[in-house]
Amino acid sequence: MLKKRAKLVLKIESESIRRLSSRINKDFERAVNLIYACKGRVVVTGMGKAGIIGNKISATLASTGTPSLWLHSAEAIHGDLGRVKKQDVIIATSNSGETEEIIKLIPNIKKIGAKLIAISGNPRSTLAKNSDALLDVSIKKEACPLGLAPMASTTAMLAMGDALCAALIDKRGFKKIDFAFLHPGGSLGKQLLLKVEDIMRKGAQNPIVKENAKVKSVLLKITQARAGSATIVDKNGKLKGIFTDGDLRRHLEEGHDPSKKKVKDIMTKNPKALKKGRLAVEALRILREHKIDEVPIVDEKGRAVGLVDVQDLLKAGLV
Repeated sequence: MLKKRAKLVLKIESESIRRLSSRINKDFERAVNLIYACKGRVVVTGMGKAGIIGNKISATLASTGTPSLWLHSAEAIHGDLGRVKKQDVIIATSNSGETEEIIKLIPNIKKIGAKLIAISGNPRSTLAKNSDALLDVSIKKEACPLGLAPMASTTAMLAMGDALCAALIDKRGFKKIDFAFLHPGGSLGKQLLLKVEDIMRKGAQNPIVKENAKVKSVLLKITQARAGSATIVDKNGKLKGIFTDGDLRRHLEEGHDPSKKKVKDIMTKNPKALKKGRLAVEALRILREHKIDEVPIVDEKGRAVGLVDVQDLLKAGLV
């Protein structure tokens, strides 16, 4: 019985979302254009469960390039409407379209001169009739067994809000780098903004040796730098290879004494590398795809300038 109920809820809600496709019409385009042309902010208001959905829509708008704020309808009719200006666009969320607090706001919104977008499940409601654009989120029935708690209606409202936000992302030409500037904190910001030179090992921490150097001297430099590898270059400083403890172990397992050999004879040639200026998350992708622990960093002329180790990515919070 429990599984049957759960599956029925999901079926009803998914069907409610599916039916929204036919509502992407001229009113939807008008809503997108109103927000795109907005010189102020998009103020989202609502009550109850619909209000919670409205809060989320406002947050998504703000994080994707549309300045937005959330305004509780009850607080608005008690003074907070003063936050709204003529150049703003109001989005009101109400399934019935007759929510008392929102209906009381309409005359004042009109007086201020702000545009009004309704997200409602009742196209014939007071809210719908007084809006500049209506996003119809009407459903056949609620998923609640009692038919009382908003479930399918709020799901449909949320999905329509996401569709609106996504359309605006396209219209604005909003890019990942734009998203990053609005999300500078946490791992998301790090992934989108952190560059390899911000975390790479350089100087004394990154032994760079010529390809004709003896393995013994290379091992000494690695030990002194407390590193796990050395970057190998030619006489012009251009990257030729990388020498790791793995290269050393392979030759020892073969029964050879590599200590007197030149490092170019046992190094890993033409290793995967990244140019300075690339995102650190690209280094993570290379390490994962090729199952390696280090990636050398080069400048625009192919000269070795640093190295990113998996431990550096761990410290940066990318792993």
